[in-house]
Amino acid sequence: MKRDIKVFLIAAFLLIAPVLMFAQTPPHPNGGAVPSGSNTPVGAGAPVGNGIFILLTLALAYAGRKVYDVRCEKEVE
Repeated sequence: MKRDIKVFLIAAFLLIAPVLMFAQTPPHPNGGAVPSGSNTPVGAGAPVGNGIFILLTLALAYAGRKVYDVRCEKEVE
């Protein structure tokens, strides 16, 4: 029963968290019109720093879990 609740809470967090993380950008100063000759990058200069941090954190957690599982299997045998 306790394990079911834990799995449910983790699944609920993983389903709801992306909705709460959507970035809301302020309106463009020109009313949305891109000035001629502008050097606007593809993707409108969206920051990728937080996405990389989240990806690295999840990779570290996954690797840590794998190492933990391997160590526990060696101790049992």
